[in-house]
Amino acid sequence: MLELLRIQNLALIEDMELEFSSGLNVLSGETGAGKSFILKAINFLLGERMDAGLVRPGADKAVAEALFTLPPNKENPEERELIIRRELAGETGRSRLYLNNALASQEIVRDLRGKLIIHASQHGQQKLLQPAFQAQILDSFLDRPDLLEAREEKLKTLREIALKRAEMEKKVAELEERRDVLEFQQKQIDIVAPLPGEDDELEERRQGLKQQEELREYLDRVQEVLLDSEGLLNSLGELDSSLAALAQILPEYRDDSDEVAAARSYLSELAVRIRRQGMEHVDEDDIEAIDARLFKLSQLKRSLRRSLPEILDLKQEIEDNLSFLDACGLDLTALDREERSMAESLGQTLNELNSLRRKKAEELAEELMTSLRHLGFSEQVGVEFAFSEAQLHPGGEGFPPCIEDRARMLWRPNPGQPMQPLDKIASGGELSRFLLAVVGLMARDESPTLIFDEVDSGVGGLTLNHVSDRLKKLAGTHQLLLITHWPQLAARADRHFHVVKEVVDGQTYTRCSRIAGNNRIEELARMAGGGPEGLSLAMQLAEQR
Repeated sequence: MLELLRIQNLALIEDMELEFSSGLNVLSGETGAGKSFILKAINFLLGERMDAGLVRPGADKAVAEALFTLPPNKENPEERELIIRRELAGETGRSRLYLNNALASQEIVRDLRGKLIIHASQHGQQKLLQPAFQAQILDSFLDRPDLLEAREEKLKTLREIALKRAEMEKKVAELEERRDVLEFQQKQIDIVAPLPGEDDELEERRQGLKQQEELREYLDRVQEVLLDSEGLLNSLGELDSSLAALAQILPEYRDDSDEVAAARSYLSELAVRIRRQGMEHVDEDDIEAIDARLFKLSQLKRSLRRSLPEILDLKQEIEDNLSFLDACGLDLTALDREERSMAESLGQTLNELNSLRRKKAEELAEELMTSLRHLGFSEQVGVEFAFSEAQLHPGGEGFPPCIEDRARMLWRPNPGQPMQPLDKIASGGELSRFLLAVVGLMARDESPTLIFDEVDSGVGGLTLNHVSDRLKKLAGTHQLLLITHWPQLAARADRHFHVVKEVVDGQTYTRCSRIAGNNRIEELARMAGGGPEGLSLAMQLAEQR
């Protein structure tokens, strides 16, 4: 039950708090006063989207908050309170939802919605004309939700299998077109057989060998200068001998002779080191072989227009694709087996579901006819569900197609007429009562709050009394929120709220307040057309309540 609703800064509503009672709660007011915004706030709380443009100008956010009481059940033997609060930011349009003061997801609240609220509106009347919605109504009365869930899961699996097969077959077709190219590229790569990082490693070795060649050249030139027959050491030997002889005659050249001897000794040691260095840097690697290998790698890169890492990736990709082509036959066979198994399982589920639907359709049709008679229809009113076959899977070799029985609601409002679809013969008033009958049955085994948003449109005369009686009877077991323009219905309210639009200091506000006594008589008189006649009818209705 919806105990309390508070709305802040939503459209024309600045701050509104409504405390509802059990039984029948009526909201009335002139067209355009803002009654719809109260329902928008409730739907927003229960997971529906709301445009940021509905945040009241000048406010940062709109806030809706509700207190629900949940009846006891097997899992929770005591009555519980549930507080839902949702905020809508005016700047970003984002919303935050709180469940008992803790952040919650919209999915959680949407799952709760069916236990908290059933909303019937003029939009619901139009949906009632749609065969798909009529089929959903029947399914909502089945006592085997597991069958419906199994149907959805198996259909989902079959769709996934079909998608997987289509993707596989598409890939096979594309690869088959490219198979010759892939095999040619694979052969090119296999002939060269590149290794990871091989080109960089070879280039590094090539640079090292070139440096060794330059080193040998310099070593050879130094040795040639030092050790040739006319080299520097031979000349220094002759110079050393000559200066030594000269120093015997002229002592002042003795130091020069020593310096030359020392230089000759140093250069002799240098020549030995140079000779050893040349022996240490002898390398057997053949730079021509390295150049030849680098040339093959370069040709492969140019041919495939890829770097060596990309070629190695391509090699793996080609191997994977060719392996896929070789194995896809087995994979498709496995998919066929999986599809057959799932289709057979779906067929079994549908057989059980179809049988249950036909059985429940007869029971529901009887219950609807009883409810419609209480709403003023003829005792001969007829309702039935017609079924058409829909193929959900074509089947295959050795197993039949999966056929689902899809329901469509037919009815006969007056005796002597054939059964026809609702959209062929139902008037607005008839749809209103039909929807009321459906919603009454939907709420039979649960205790949600029933919201009726002008579902009495198109209804008048004595029929209005039947609708009023039906609503009042429903209010004996459920909480009802009714938006109406009919005083005959408003007069039956256990609690009556009046919605008005006011302009204060150039600002427009929607106000809603509970009314009773003379204020309620005045509102009923307005709804009855005003004047002495309206007031007289209002007084009569108040007394009859």
